[in-house]
Amino acid sequence: MSTNIWVWIAALLSLAIFSYLYKDNPVFRFAEHLFTGLSVGYFIVLYWNNYTLPYIVTPLQNRQWLTLIPMAIGLMYLFRFIPKLNYLILIPIAASLGFWNGMSIPLTFEADVLKQIQGTMVNTSMFANIWDPRKGLMVGLLVMIGVISTISYFYFSREHKGALKVSANVGIWFVMIGFGATFGYTVMARVSLLIARMQFLFTDWIHLIK
Repeated sequence: MSTNIWVWIAALLSLAIFSYLYKDNPVFRFAEHLFTGLSVGYFIVLYWNNYTLPYIVTPLQNRQWLTLIPMAIGLMYLFRFIPKLNYLILIPIAASLGFWNGMSIPLTFEADVLKQIQGTMVNTSMFANIWDPRKGLMVGLLVMIGVISTISYFYFSREHKGALKVSANVGIWFVMIGFGATFGYTVMARVSLLIARMQFLFTDWIHLIK
């Protein structure tokens, strides 16, 4: 078995988390609270070094007094603890939401709308290799059919009958395949984490696997 004290600590904490598979117990809660406390401490240091120092402390030391405006808006979050003035917390929330929306809308529109539209378009380069699994014509047609049929499934302004019903039924298949692929990807990611933890326990801790 390992003689490294940090490997032992990591292994025992891993077993403490796994103990929840049996039932909730004090050992699991200790590990859970320890993880929460360490995460909070880590992010406090991270935010201090990456945001507070370069964007507040250093500008104020250089007498850039405009920094006081966003700093004052940020401090308004503390009014949450003063019942008579807690309505002032709406100011920093509104400022942060407005700033975030203004920054993210153009990026989201380009990444999630324009790129998706571009991906459904058939262009002349697809004719070079029709059966290319990535950029071939057949893949482009399949994506186009999937997008149109899926949109028709969510079109509720008309009753689904005739051609619209056929298209909507095809769209259901694409939606189910998409959900299944997403669920499978999520399960695969979680199983990968479990395998990595098991490899750590059996390889680095007890050296059962060489």
